[in-house]
Amino acid sequence: DKTELFENLGAEFFQLLGGVSIARSRRHIRKYYSDVIDEYGDFPTQLPPENCHPSTDLSGELSYNELANQIGDFALSIYRPSTYVDSEEAKQRLADEKARLRFNQEDRERFLIGMMQTNFLKRLESSAHSLSVTLERTIKKHDDMLEKIEKFEKNSNIKDATADVLPDDDEDDEEFLINRAKNPYHLKELDCVRWKQDIIKDKQTLTEAWDKVKSITPDRDGKLKEIKKHIKDKVDAPSEDKDGNPNRKLLIFTTFKDTAEYLYNNLSEFTEKLNLKMAMVSGDMTRTTIGQNNFNDILTNFAPKARNRADGEDNNINIVIATDCISEGQNLQDCDTVLNYDIHWNPVRIIQRFGRIDRIGSNNLAVRMINYWPTEDMEVYLRLRNRVESRMALADATASGDDDPLNEWTYEEAQMTFNNQDNFRDKQLEDIRKGDFDLDDLPDNVVMSDFTLDYFYAQLQKYIEKNKTKLEATPDGAYAVTDYPDKPDEKGVIFFLRLQNASDNKQQRTASPIHPYYAVYIRNNEDIRYGSMNAKQVLDLFEAATENKTEAINDLCLKFDQETEFGEKMDDYNNLLDTVISDIKRSHTTVQTKSMGRGGSRDFKLPIASEAPKESSDFKLVTWLVIT
Repeated sequence: DKTELFENLGAEFFQLLGGVSIARSRRHIRKYYSDVIDEYGDFPTQLPPENCHPSTDLSGELSYNELANQIGDFALSIYRPSTYVDSEEAKQRLADEKARLRFNQEDRERFLIGMMQTNFLKRLESSAHSLSVTLERTIKKHDDMLEKIEKFEKNSNIKDATADVLPDDDEDDEEFLINRAKNPYHLKELDCVRWKQDIIKDKQTLTEAWDKVKSITPDRDGKLKEIKKHIKDKVDAPSEDKDGNPNRKLLIFTTFKDTAEYLYNNLSEFTEKLNLKMAMVSGDMTRTTIGQNNFNDILTNFAPKARNRADGEDNNINIVIATDCISEGQNLQDCDTVLNYDIHWNPVRIIQRFGRIDRIGSNNLAVRMINYWPTEDMEVYLRLRNRVESRMALADATASGDDDPLNEWTYEEAQMTFNNQDNFRDKQLEDIRKGDFDLDDLPDNVVMSDFTLDYFYAQLQKYIEKNKTKLEATPDGAYAVTDYPDKPDEKGVIFFLRLQNASDNKQQRTASPIHPYYAVYIRNNEDIRYGSMNAKQVLDLFEAATENKTEAINDLCLKFDQETEFGEKMDDYNNLLDTVISDIKRSHTTVQTKSMGRGGSRDFKLPIASEAPKESSDFKLVTWLVIT
């Protein structure tokens, strides 16, 4: 429920976000910035996505489903030493932590394994090479721990005898968060005989999987074959821009640096034969076949028009292979095709990738997205993904070491929350697969433009500049009457009020993101549809109900005058206003005291007493809109 979310976030969140962010979706720009579109040109046409399902192994010996299921069964005992605790003191520490926090180190380790499995599955979806690399590193950790245990068995006084093992922390995946034990076990606290046996068994399982995966050489790699086909098609049948020039540029995204390097190494010779120039960018590495080998030069040579490169240079790059280090903020609209070599598990990231080329003023007639899905059966894919993704999310939520005893989020509540999140993201992925690329168009999606008021501030500034004298002459309490045929059930009043005793000192917490002003929409039955925390929604409704209405609607005004006996009978509206003010006071009290309760912040300060609204007279009615 967006309304409930906005109420719980607090006005300070909206104020902070409004000060540091700018929200600009395709629909948002078209709706609110038509003058900019007139000046620079519209967005290019979005072609339907091309959804591909290249084989993991061309020989048919291995399949994505087989490997994914095997990953889900990895025991990874090396990352759960708590299971092998043998000393009474260590057992008591676990019990005490469980009693205090309802989660202990053993729970964290169990969920951490889910995170590891998630990382393996993500890498499998990216490339067999990427999975092979991380399996090799994981096997090395098993070897290191076995060596440590064997040394301990020979000499229990060795210097480093802790059971602490840091999982493979992938710097390319910002969602893969690692939580180490605060107090790692000493090997003497564990049943090392049993632990060693299970580590040996796990190493054998991992080695068998590694042997299978590393056998998928470039010659057997179905995805590599597929991308060569798409590159060849881009050369043989390029699209044309508005000037009739061929466009052979291709932007390839992958989640992992290992995959990006693998593609660069295995496509260099192929692209050279096609007379194409190629580059690779990741968070800490760049490579290129032409021009300067640095991040900015590569992107400039890939998109010289968008990045205003000086004329006369001839270091044009045709293909860029990139991780998500460039999925936000970069204008690469010289290119007209994004190819997702792997599907990021966060659907928003996929749309952000596409946003690098889907930009206002593009010289391309159309843009398109090519997606490489790991399997054609979406139900199978989502089931395998969700099997481990919820474990990762639970690990992130519960393994952070939060020692707050007031945090009463149970395992069952967490599991239900993340199951709902899985279903929500599944729907988003399905929408993207069908071609819904705008965040604002995804059902029930919460996007940046839901939080920011920058558009309304800009419109207000323009209006004030043109109508300053008229506004200064307008008395407080001015009102208008309108209808809203598109939503006939939205009958009520929008009130705009100002807290009269507000000072220049900013309250630490307020009940309105536009404090000292308060915007509330109340229905005629006294139901508060949008409270003071929902200023953005109130303003959206106000704009929708008054769009293209610049003059008074005489019929509605006459009806209003008759109902109120020309302002003599205002009891109904006074009651609505009293209800609104009572709701603002309630919200103000709730916001000011929320940190005193469970889950609140520890920096609670009492509000300025003189600014706490107590009576209706504390508010001034600025303006109001009756929706009939």
